[in-house]
Amino acid sequence: MKSADVSSSTRVVVFVPYLTGGLLALAALVWAIARDHNRPSDQGAAGASTLSALSALSALSAKDEVPKAIKAIEPPKLPTARDHAGMVWIPGGTFVMGSDELDSKPDERPAHLVRIDPFWLDETEVTNAQFRRFVEATGYRTIAERKPDWEELKKQLPPGTLQPPASTLVPGSLVFEPTDHPVPLDNHARWWAWVAGADWKHPTGPSSTIEGKDDHPVVQVAWVDAVAYAQWAGKRLPTEAEWEFAARGGDPNQKYVWGNDDISDDHPQANVWQGAFPYRNDARDGFSGTSPVRSFKPNAFGLYDMAGNVWEHCSDWYRHDTYLRRARGKLVENPTGPEDSFDPEEPFAAKRVVRGGSFLCNGCYCAGYRPTARMKTPPDTGHSHTGFRCALSSGVHWKK
Repeated sequence: MKSADVSSSTRVVVFVPYLTGGLLALAALVWAIARDHNRPSDQGAAGASTLSALSALSALSAKDEVPKAIKAIEPPKLPTARDHAGMVWIPGGTFVMGSDELDSKPDERPAHLVRIDPFWLDETEVTNAQFRRFVEATGYRTIAERKPDWEELKKQLPPGTLQPPASTLVPGSLVFEPTDHPVPLDNHARWWAWVAGADWKHPTGPSSTIEGKDDHPVVQVAWVDAVAYAQWAGKRLPTEAEWEFAARGGDPNQKYVWGNDDISDDHPQANVWQGAFPYRNDARDGFSGTSPVRSFKPNAFGLYDMAGNVWEHCSDWYRHDTYLRRARGKLVENPTGPEDSFDPEEPFAAKRVVRGGSFLCNGCYCAGYRPTARMKTPPDTGHSHTGFRCALSSGVHWKK
């Protein structure tokens, strides 16, 4: 069943090219259309609308050359810290980052030695109440609340891409919508839709609300929104290496945040998808979407929701070959990620790393709740399953 608060007038299947959410996500999805347009569709009328959209994109071709890696922009420097309440001290140390296990994905390999300095990390994901205080104090508007700019958007698209009607370039974001039947799991466009009016206050569309959910993690925040909050709070986003070290809780032999037992339907260790993805969520853990922070046991460091609930933004650019480029048999100290971004699956979109999995993760699909699992998203794109938590370097002195 489709989400009740997403009307047909505001819902657009994400593979319609010019209605996708963030500007860089748009570029990625347009490329995905070009890549996949010869594959058979199982979606009836939706498939027909896709072919119609493709006919208007005569400049696109699966033969287009893959562009060079998109150069990075340096993140802002850390301002002075204001408050350490709600943060956990992470002692630092040496650990094996990544995985060579059979269930690992290519971008998690090879496993390699990394050393991390001590640092502070938020005990929980940033909540709706915390983000509201930031917005009220600064007047900040998230990416999802701003009208897309075609002049910026077309920089991320292949030359010759046609400009869409101005009426379609309106604020909105990407929303998960369950299908009503089993579908192949090779195309996420089957369960993601761009929804006009979706933002952090209305996570699944204009008629949705966060009322009564002050203690839920904020979602529909892009990487740039998370950085803006972190600056205001006197903090920063964690590096990918810091995040994985913290998630492991100091035990290098644990497969999951909670130990070595596989995820349990009867005694859930985290907020994940239970049932058959993406059409039936049994919600045996009590939640069909986000859950209040601290709903599940913390890891050994005292951190909550390092598996499941929502994906979390990290500071690093994403490359599929980061570990291959990094691993040379030597210890890597305090890695901050590559200097540029490249994802061969969507080469026109620069992306940042997200970690931890979400309420949509399922063992038969992504198993993103494994501490080594990597995911990526354009820095200007929000989703209904993505939030963040903040970090602080050990050398920053607290104001008492």
